[in-house]
Amino acid sequence: MPDIDGLAEFGGEVIHASDYKSGEKYRGKKVLVVGCGNSGMELSLDLSNHNASPSMVVRSSVHVLPREIFGKSTFQLAALLMSWLPLWLVDTILLILTWLVIGNIENYGLKRPSVGPLTLKNKQGKTPVLDIGALEKIKSGDIQVVPGIKRFGYGQVELVNGETLEVDSVVMATGYRSNVPYWLQEADLFAKNGFPKAPFPNAWKGKSGLYAVGFTKRGLSGASADAVKIADDISQVWKSETKQQNKRTTACHRRCISQF
Repeated sequence: MPDIDGLAEFGGEVIHASDYKSGEKYRGKKVLVVGCGNSGMELSLDLSNHNASPSMVVRSSVHVLPREIFGKSTFQLAALLMSWLPLWLVDTILLILTWLVIGNIENYGLKRPSVGPLTLKNKQGKTPVLDIGALEKIKSGDIQVVPGIKRFGYGQVELVNGETLEVDSVVMATGYRSNVPYWLQEADLFAKNGFPKAPFPNAWKGKSGLYAVGFTKRGLSGASADAVKIADDISQVWKSETKQQNKRTTACHRRCISQF
């Protein structure tokens, strides 16, 4: 849970997104969703669909992309374009197509980053939001977009713009932390924050056969790059061990023959 001033004084329910099950229990309630990533957007949509009144905290800029563009998966289209075009040009094309499909999201309190969605993912590991219906709810006012939090009070929250909201419950959609340090007693590959010490693309291999996949914060493309390198490394190790074993077997066979 993030440490926010006055949260202990709030008095209502405060949960993390990982503990959220359904919006049914929040029917008719005012719910503050802290975070505007994919989790925050989907939670806000589910709450609205269950007749709750969600307010979503948007503290920073965010890329919102349609799930599909002209009937084709947005990520599938991006992968296809990246096989032919440089990243900056793919970003430009995606943003133009996104504007044609969903319009200008800044009209609804959602500011786009100055860097393109794929470039931002590669540099900072920040995944763009794939809209599955939340944007229409934002446009209609069923989901309210609010700025950052200044502090909590009893049953309410004060925002950085001076506005105060009455709130029944709070859902922290602030991301997830790596729990690797809790179950892996190892200090060479992983740092205390649960991520590899070495930067991408050299964070996939440790000692004694330890490998790491998907810790690059680069989505499926990063996990794929790790997996290919690991598969190749395992193949090389297997070939080396098999070759040595064959040599030992052959030598033993020859010694047995020489004894007759």
